[in-house]
Amino acid sequence: MLLLQLSSAQGPVECEIAVSKALRQLYREAQILGVRIDIVEQAAGYGGNHCKSVLTSLDGEQAEELARRWTGTLLWSCKSPSRPGHKRKNWYFAGQLFSPPQGAQDSEIRFEAMRASGPGGQHVNTTDSAVRATHLATGISVKVQSERSQHDNKRLARLLIQQRLEARQQQDQEQLRQDRRYAHHQVERGNPVRTFNGSAFTPGN
Repeated sequence: MLLLQLSSAQGPVECEIAVSKALRQLYREAQILGVRIDIVEQAAGYGGNHCKSVLTSLDGEQAEELARRWTGTLLWSCKSPSRPGHKRKNWYFAGQLFSPPQGAQDSEIRFEAMRASGPGGQHVNTTDSAVRATHLATGISVKVQSERSQHDNKRLARLLIQQRLEARQQQDQEQLRQDRRYAHHQVERGNPVRTFNGSAFTPGN
């Protein structure tokens, strides 16, 4: 699964209209390629009728190909539908690709039994009751020796791994939010990767 954000990037209302039209075009292209698209988050524009930004998830074999089409500076070339007397007709907006945080559902944990170490009375270093658990996907590793049985230490190790994964995921999600906020301000006014023309939002390239 990939995350694709379309953003008006602090542009005027015409850029928000472009984002709304782009979302409909994205749905059409996703259907042709057999890609499932879902709206994860949407920010309404100034008037409430258009999108300031929209975050979508793309899932399917052709998701990466579709995302590449929409990543970069995008241009809608059209006379302003909201300001008929306005001379400007080039409205820039942006598409940016993000990787979602990896969840614990993809995890695999390796357990290693070892002798407990350190102070703890007569039961320390007498059996291989301590456990080191390693989450293979991320390299997160914990050692637990607080319980006398290996089974109980494994249970605690699983809980610790899960807690560490959730903490990391929260950090990743916060970084993702920061990256997305930064993306709102980063649109190159020129060299668009794609151009759309007229009120019908016809793809030009």
